[in-house]
Amino acid sequence: MEKRAQLWKLVQDVRASYWFLPSLLVLVGLLLAWLTEWIDLNPEVLPISLPATFVDSQADGARSTLAVIAQSIIGVTGVMFSMTLVAVSFASGNFGPRLIGNFMRDRGNQWSLGILISTFVYAVVVLSSVQDDLNGEVEAFVPQYSLLLALVLILVCVFTLIFFIHHVPETINVSRISAGLGNRLEIMIREIIDRDCPDDTGSDWHKTSPTCTITATNSGYIQTCNMNRLRDLATDNDLFIQMQPDVGDFVTTTTVVFAIWSADDLTEKDIDAIRACYAVGTSRTENQNPTFLAEQLVEMAARALSPGLNDPYTAQDCLNRLAAALTVAMTYQGGLDPVQGERVRAQDLTFERLFAVTFPLCRQYVLADTMTRTHALSLLDALYADARPRDKGVIEAERQALSRTDK
Repeated sequence: MEKRAQLWKLVQDVRASYWFLPSLLVLVGLLLAWLTEWIDLNPEVLPISLPATFVDSQADGARSTLAVIAQSIIGVTGVMFSMTLVAVSFASGNFGPRLIGNFMRDRGNQWSLGILISTFVYAVVVLSSVQDDLNGEVEAFVPQYSLLLALVLILVCVFTLIFFIHHVPETINVSRISAGLGNRLEIMIREIIDRDCPDDTGSDWHKTSPTCTITATNSGYIQTCNMNRLRDLATDNDLFIQMQPDVGDFVTTTTVVFAIWSADDLTEKDIDAIRACYAVGTSRTENQNPTFLAEQLVEMAARALSPGLNDPYTAQDCLNRLAAALTVAMTYQGGLDPVQGERVRAQDLTFERLFAVTFPLCRQYVLADTMTRTHALSLLDALYADARPRDKGVIEAERQALSRTDK
């Protein structure tokens, strides 16, 4: 129970990895090869029999067919892997290295590689089961049903290759990348607004000095925090817990992660249980961290406006996505509001915090391009018109900063 944060972090790492789904499909290929070989040895288990024209291959023909399938598939897989590396390298150099995770998580790339690799493994395993009648010493065995399935799989691989060739250019399409980031940012903002969290704004327990603090055990970026588990621990042990850094912040071994108010001294078991509610990794992730998605869009806009690229239209598209997310933060179900938990509190994602990592971070790059600055001002005007009264101040301040003529 206490290791849920680490387990969730492991799930995230596996989800972002390029190897998990292809490896799983390789295991499926092995199981499928063993299953079809068993059917070839026990054909009576099938309710119907295939016509003789479908299952009349000889050992030499079956062996040659399976060998050609295996050789061609592994060759195509090498080309596919090279195309993936080229796409990742191109995206990293032009849009930012923090976008690599988006390509590694792409299911289209993972399924394409997995289907080809698993077909190769299937063909090799079935090939090893083909036997000739050597002067009666070994009984001849040609896995007819396995060979038929191999032919079906090679057709699947052909269509997979067609899909992959179409899919790779789409993955490095700048509009598609910005749209994906913007959509995920909007979804995460809606989830935060919909989150049901107890409200206790009248409590003043946090105004006194904490009785205990818990520091990080190792340095890195906080990648996830199990808030539900923290609430259970706080309720069961009559604790009040304040999480000092936010998910995505960098911590060291001296950083206070949790400040705790308790009537009794905490035991080492209690401290370990609380410390196990968060997980630290080597890099920031978008899980529980919407500002990281916004900062990726800012980075894309900054690179697009650099002298090396000089692509103001891409920058404008990124600003459009940021404006759309900010609109959701203002208008969806009343917008983002500070929510204080009864026993567990963390840094709230407010509109002001979200806005601070969008247009203000783009300002120094937008000021240098007249066309992009004009577009940014029009977006800010639209945001100001839709903003709640308490949000208009930060938007107006950014409008004034962009409107000045000196750079």
